[in-house]
Amino acid sequence: MNGSNPTLKDRVVLVTGASRGIGRATAIELAKHGAHLVLAARTVGGLEEADDEVRKSGGTATLVPLDLLDFPAIDRLGATIFERWGKLDGLLGNAGELGVLTPLPHLDPKVWQKSMDVNVTANWRLIRSLDPLLRKSDAARVVFISSGAARNFRPYWGSYSIAKAALEALALTYAAECADTNIRVNLFNPGPIRTKMRAKAFPGEDPMSLPPTDAVAPLIAELLLPACTRNGELVSFRR
Repeated sequence: MNGSNPTLKDRVVLVTGASRGIGRATAIELAKHGAHLVLAARTVGGLEEADDEVRKSGGTATLVPLDLLDFPAIDRLGATIFERWGKLDGLLGNAGELGVLTPLPHLDPKVWQKSMDVNVTANWRLIRSLDPLLRKSDAARVVFISSGAARNFRPYWGSYSIAKAALEALALTYAAECADTNIRVNLFNPGPIRTKMRAKAFPGEDPMSLPPTDAVAPLIAELLLPACTRNGELVSFRR
């Protein structure tokens, strides 16, 4: 492999929201460590572009067009991974939904529900589907992407803040349940980073004033390595 460090050789890692942003950047980083990536996202074109980058980094990938709102599809994904590999060594729950920035009383119930479904329920469904596979790994590592919004409560950010706070509770509860297993579960807060979601939330901000997504990718990848012993922690990126 080209300049690779094969610490994830023969290991399978699933990345959601893998077609762009933090998910794509971390997938490329994981490829350098020798992982076989299962890349999940809604857009086939974006997945194919991510696959090209993974291959350039010396890695391999299986592409899974997946809408995380299709909960039965998440169940089928677990069954498919079991049939093909019999285990799962890593999960990066990266996909997120900003929703609409508006006062809580003005939130459309559909916007609220989608934010909760993508940020929280889909990740619970992933845990539910993939836990048996993670338990078959000798050192499974799970990371969920959180946000400062989970603890910094601003006006109009209600649906996103509440969903991310719930995600943190979900991840930390799962971490506690995995304490006596080979699974380690952590959260990562990237902070202000150059993503499309950030641009949507702050349209007047100069994106070039923010770190690129590949600045945080090595830190997230580190949490997914077998050598990582952290569990139940919220790790934040510091510029």
